[in-house]
Amino acid sequence: MASRAGRKLTTNLTGLAVAKNPHHTLSVLYNKIQRALLQMPEQSAYRKHTSEIISTRSKLVSETKDVAQLEQKINCGQIEEVIVQAENELVLARKMLGWKPWEPLLREAPKNQWQWPPTK
Repeated sequence: MASRAGRKLTTNLTGLAVAKNPHHTLSVLYNKIQRALLQMPEQSAYRKHTSEIISTRSKLVSETKDVAQLEQKINCGQIEEVIVQAENELVLARKMLGWKPWEPLLREAPKNQWQWPPTK
């Protein structure tokens, strides 16, 4: 990444611009994700696991002011990529609210549905 006076000039990823205020952007996204997760039942696996990840990352965002250090601590690419991941997670969390995967199946799953290779 080319930089001038400590500022990142490019991500070197086509179509992915440098984030102007990544801490603020991630804080807003993580708060929105957490609000969506709070609408799900506590026992929901998606809520439990996603909440753990989002809480950890949110804490890192508030405690780590240097973007390069934050990228290292999150360890999921450049901060701009982390923002895209958070945007995608927010979309998924909102879809999960509609899908309600924690509810019981409408009918029994086919026998051996989760077996690989499939048997007849």
